Amino acid sequence: MCACVAIIGKDNAPLYIATANADKEIELQYQVHASLDVIDERCATSQKPTADGRELYLGSLISTELYKIYGYVTNTKIKFVIVIDSSNTSFRENEVRAMFRNLHNLYTDAVCNPFYTPGEPLTSKSFDRSVRSVITSN
Repeated sequence: MCACVAIIGKDNAPLYIATANADKEIELQYQVHASLDVIDERCATSQKPTADGRELYLGSLISTELYKIYGYVTNTKIKFVIVIDSSNTSFRENEVRAMFRNLHNLYTDAVCNPFYTPGEPLTSKSFDRSVRSVITSN
């Protein structure tokens, strides 16, 4: 099961964080923030050109006893982080990639709203419902 989804701005400020379990919210936020160092390191070292500029999917960032953390960075340096329970062995790489593509599409739709101020936290209720449906569907 997906435990947490986070969208982090280019200045490493959280734009959106959703957790499946409210009791573990602080612990999951800590895991997300710990993974930002790994994301920054991978983005700095992987400047190899690809067909579309660079690979957006970063893969597994951190694996702990309790969680597996995956990362994705857009061309505009917006970071997506998914935290998955380690006990769930049914997740495969292609499913995680599909989740990131869905989240990226949802994020794009949310920021295209003319009433959204870029760089501000995402407070849209419809965006929250859509992300939570992605969390619970996987």
